[in-house]
Amino acid sequence: MKLNLGAGKDIRPGYLNHDIADLSGIHSVHNLNEYPWPWDDQSFSEVVAIDVLEHLDNFVRSVEEIHRILKPKGSVMIRVPYWNSWCAYADPTHKRGFHEITFQFFDYRSPYYIHRDYYTKACFKIIDEAFVLSPGEPYFHIPKVGLIYIRNKLLKKIIGYFGNHFGNIIHDIHIVMQKSDKK
Repeated sequence: MKLNLGAGKDIRPGYLNHDIADLSGIHSVHNLNEYPWPWDDQSFSEVVAIDVLEHLDNFVRSVEEIHRILKPKGSVMIRVPYWNSWCAYADPTHKRGFHEITFQFFDYRSPYYIHRDYYTKACFKIIDEAFVLSPGEPYFHIPKVGLIYIRNKLLKKIIGYFGNHFGNIIHDIHIVMQKSDKK
């Protein structure tokens, strides 16, 4: 079974579509700030959390809940706003933005996790990460130019450097993590 957290109007066939609002196509209504979440341990092979985690009060606890409800080796696809992007704080319901290193604290191979493994019980392996660029947004929409995903390590370093010094270069961070049993 697959879970689409905070689906809103992005209803995905083959998924249990969740949201805080009882919208058309939503199968499960729950406030993700209330723990534990209403799903059993190891219920899902895949969780999608696009534009969700920035709305929650306790980010670490939320990632721990995702870890709890994922089956062994299950994966989570996350997209969150970059800390230095207009979209991180334009939405009045956003509580935070994210840095490219944020998710390293959950990857058991990362020095950030290794030195601070006491931060969380959730243990993952990052299997894909990208900066998401949205050229011109929100001020100048460029026709036929959609979101651009940057995965190349060297390009990510260059864009990350400028993204940390100048706003609105990086729109979002895209991460796919696989649940690990390490720890």
